[in-house]
Amino acid sequence: MVLRIVKCMTACGALLLAWSLGALPVEAHWADQAVAEIKVEAAQARIVLTFPTSLVVFADDDHDGQLSAQEVRKHRAELETFLGRRIRLADGDELGILAVEPPPTGAVTPGPGIHSMLLLVYRWSKPLKTLAIQYELFVPGVSTASCLATIVYRGQVRTFVFTPERHTLTLAPGLASLWHQGISFTALGIRHILTGYDHILFLISLLMLGGGLRSLLKIVTAFTVAHSVTLSLAVLNVVALPSRWVESGIALSIAYVAAENLWRKEHAIRSRWLVTFNFGLIHGLGFATILKEMTLSRTNLALSLVSFNFGVELGQIAVVTAAFLSLGVLATLTWESTMRRWVSAAAAAIGILWFIQRAFLA
Repeated sequence: MVLRIVKCMTACGALLLAWSLGALPVEAHWADQAVAEIKVEAAQARIVLTFPTSLVVFADDDHDGQLSAQEVRKHRAELETFLGRRIRLADGDELGILAVEPPPTGAVTPGPGIHSMLLLVYRWSKPLKTLAIQYELFVPGVSTASCLATIVYRGQVRTFVFTPERHTLTLAPGLASLWHQGISFTALGIRHILTGYDHILFLISLLMLGGGLRSLLKIVTAFTVAHSVTLSLAVLNVVALPSRWVESGIALSIAYVAAENLWRKEHAIRSRWLVTFNFGLIHGLGFATILKEMTLSRTNLALSLVSFNFGVELGQIAVVTAAFLSLGVLATLTWESTMRRWVSAAAAAIGILWFIQRAFLA
């Protein structure tokens, strides 16, 4: 049984390369995301919503990937019915009445040209006492889909991440709101690392070199410190680089580390933690991409940032622990060194392919 597992892992190089051919380049972190800016007033709530146009393809008459003002007006009734079922705002038992409008004048839709922006206005017959938001507008069958929401309510600005698992929020003052915010951003960080295939491949490539627990701890610590620094600086707008450079740099980091495993093994063992730290700075800018797409509240920015980074660390620990234990089980088998070389070779090829896609084709 174990021999069968090892043979499967030896063949994984070819499988990884084939899988990478269909992988998305820069847009992968944004394609299934939505952003909502929610402002709650006395008897109404206004939502500026940016979301994947594929969800309302029935209204995209010219098939250009974005809804124009003319298309919104033409399909207003259909949009109100569709969105009203998936985004519900209620004050107790009273649901808000939805009206869909084109985006505000001068608004710029973020993303790679596959998103649309709408203004959703919910109205009630009397001033709001409480507000419950139920958000279920997600790309079907995509576990990574989410909506990053900034909410202005009763003089407070808060942030929340809606996901298929956490799609309901009841606005409340004080610690309860902070708790929900922290949990949602921690979950977002975990999801981001576990679905960030380039980050996972980088971590796995680091482990293919081998080494003991002490060496592993130095590598993981260096990566953690480095990406935490640039993640924070990028979200605070202290450091900013074009996303093409960042994503291309991440691809090159994979190719370099994997190539070192094959041709500079002895040197790489001594300097792996330093290489990891330098490339971790680039990966931190990649982690920050998803947070920079939303308007984070300055009031609770530290909580959002710390919670997201904590989630990234939890996801990273899960990946590293699983890979380390698996390699430990296989360490006594004759196929182990061959498997490490195959995985490193495949990772190097994938890194080069991603670099070409992101630097020249995206």
